[in-house]
Amino acid sequence: MFQRIVIIFLLIQAFCQAQRFTDQIPQLKRYTQAEVYDSVNGICIFNRLIEALGGDSIKYNKAGYNAQGWNEEFYKDGKMLHKGYYVDGKLKVFKNFYENGQVERSFVNPDPIHSSVDVFYDNGLPKRKIAYYEGKPQKYYEFYNTGLPKYAIENEKEMKYFTLKKSWYSNGQMEYSIELKDKKEMVFVEKKYYSNGQVREEGTLRLSSDGQKYLKDGMWTFYDESGKNKKTEKFKEQ
Repeated sequence: MFQRIVIIFLLIQAFCQAQRFTDQIPQLKRYTQAEVYDSVNGICIFNRLIEALGGDSIKYNKAGYNAQGWNEEFYKDGKMLHKGYYVDGKLKVFKNFYENGQVERSFVNPDPIHSSVDVFYDNGLPKRKIAYYEGKPQKYYEFYNTGLPKYAIENEKEMKYFTLKKSWYSNGQMEYSIELKDKKEMVFVEKKYYSNGQVREEGTLRLSSDGQKYLKDGMWTFYDESGKNKKTEKFKEQ
């Protein structure tokens, strides 16, 4: 009798353990675009699987093991939502798709140091392009839904300072531009523009000693919208 009780207990324990294991096994799920798409961030439900960018989750296959190789996810109407290449449950390469078939984003992680993502509007035009170095956005480019550039920033590898920073008006005209001129002295050249393309002000900046601020330093020239010189002023880095 005691042996029967022990056997039954072991069977129940094994069954419970199997239940806990199968809890990890993904069930077949299909989505609507409204369930996966965020108007600001796009389709981000797979980002948690990108170890290179800090994702700490793992994708399991139907047998309950870490996903390997190519895996696909679909919308409820059968159209492709996601196709990715997994290594031990982590994403290395993938594409997400809008329900209309356009690519929403494309990600590659060719080595432990470098990765990049290109994000698109549902009309196929670029929305963002980001190049990462050791998980940090070393280069970032953003676009209007017309395809015109909106914003760009390029940083040095350790993200201590940027080497280039630009912004554009929606009509395509430059809004401002900052570029590193002298790396040794940490001198930058900045230009700001009116929406008609005329320069509004220009001069040099220096990175503050604590690396937190870009301060006007030296001679600056200011213009009106017609391009006429309004004034020239000398600044001293504080």
